[in-house]
Amino acid sequence: MPFKLTLLSLCLFCLISCAALGAEQTLVNLGRWSNPELAQIIATAHQLDAAGEQIVELSSHFISTPYVADTLIGDSQKAEKLVINLAGFDCFTLLDTIEALRRASELDDFSKQLRQVRYRDGKVTYPNRRHFFSDWVTGDSARIADVTAAVGQGRAQVVVKQLNLKNDGSHWLPGVKVARREMSYIPTNKIDMELLSALQTGDYLGIYSDHAGLDVSHTGVLVKAEDRFILRHASSRKGVRRVVDIDLLEYLQGKPGLVVYRAR
Repeated sequence: MPFKLTLLSLCLFCLISCAALGAEQTLVNLGRWSNPELAQIIATAHQLDAAGEQIVELSSHFISTPYVADTLIGDSQKAEKLVINLAGFDCFTLLDTIEALRRASELDDFSKQLRQVRYRDGKVTYPNRRHFFSDWVTGDSARIADVTAAVGQGRAQVVVKQLNLKNDGSHWLPGVKVARREMSYIPTNKIDMELLSALQTGDYLGIYSDHAGLDVSHTGVLVKAEDRFILRHASSRKGVRRVVDIDLLEYLQGKPGLVVYRAR
């Protein structure tokens, strides 16, 4: 659905872009959050030592937030704008928002970090947007590591993808270059409790896609709770359509495999 600013959002946009976030060409919708509340969320997460624990803590604040697709503004014909929308997420904007909050030293730093997470070199343009999950671990994305092979313990498979290129020669995303990329994934039928034990809480998970031109079909955060492995994600499923927790093995049934990234 198109991203629209309510009267409250417009007020927040003027307040935040001129003061706390200091960003030009930025559209802001903080949803139910105030500036002091967000500042406290960032500060509380920074009291935790491990990056994964910070990710789980930050993501917990967005449980039950509605699933909303197509909130980002920009395409091959329309100028890109930085969108900060905490009122609704798709599976990928949930992750890049969490990662930007994790990296932010304080609220004033959040918009800068979101630029760096979402765009190569922090340049807000459509071609520079990290459209694919594997964009997080290529180029200047050294703060996120691909640990799929290590977690897979010899069970991971390596494939070569021509990202953005469909079998018929057309592109998934007009205006975005095709990228040859070698990537690893763990087939679902190779995943057992021994392998799951190599996951760490706060790992970023991708559901591998076997479609030409795509790396993953969905993303989420791994939450370890005692002997359970939970996928925290923005679900588009009819009747759900919000950020929820679901058993990871249950979700993986019928899916090709798993990709695992880890914040450094």
